[in-house]
Amino acid sequence: MPQIDIVLVEPLYEGNIGFAARVMKNFGFHNMVLVNPPKLTMECTARSSHAKDVLENAERISLEEVFARSDLCIATTGGLSKSVSNPMRMPYYSVAELREMIEGIDGRISILFGRENWGLNNEEIAKCDIVCTIPTSDEYPIMNISHAIGIVCYELAHLQRGEYLLANKTEMNALYAHIERFLEGIQHPIEKRETTVLLARRVLGRTRLTVREASTLHGIMRRTEWHLKHPGQAYDAEDREYWPGDED
Repeated sequence: MPQIDIVLVEPLYEGNIGFAARVMKNFGFHNMVLVNPPKLTMECTARSSHAKDVLENAERISLEEVFARSDLCIATTGGLSKSVSNPMRMPYYSVAELREMIEGIDGRISILFGRENWGLNNEEIAKCDIVCTIPTSDEYPIMNISHAIGIVCYELAHLQRGEYLLANKTEMNALYAHIERFLEGIQHPIEKRETTVLLARRVLGRTRLTVREASTLHGIMRRTEWHLKHPGQAYDAEDREYWPGDED
């Protein structure tokens, strides 16, 4: 099965961290990551009950380190976009749908949970590959973070071992960078490029590309770039000068 990290981004209350550790262990998850947590005291330990090992082994790293080492990052959010014209928090998926998307993966997956008062910000969500939400009642849609973690862990418990390796974060970042260069090369409107790359990240993130698939997309763009620069000529696969920095 994939290695799943439960990442708490700047949690406000130590009690919630303890409860989160407890519910993680209930469903067989042990990899807790804390990004800029508050000071943890005996209250946190008491809330964790028999999951003190999860709490004691929790990693404390930066969010940048989380993104850098993860093969797939999933943002959880209750604040959703109302239109496909705003792709920041769209498309979004339920946790049950998420299970189907990741169950065949053998790689490192980080599931991000935001601050209790306002969640994850747009910049953090933009760096994630998939957006996930828990459907709640309009009457009272706000969930305690430990409850949200419990629902996610319940849905993802007992995943079967993955069957294939994802393109890793470095390989995917190289692909996104190539897409940016490609958009520049075809003179895609400057004001639309950032949104277009974000849409590409959303599409490619949920398709779970293998290394071969990522390489194929590089190849398609390389060939297109070459023909744009050499119209009417036969393609020369050895000519790499038109795509500097792309080493797939």
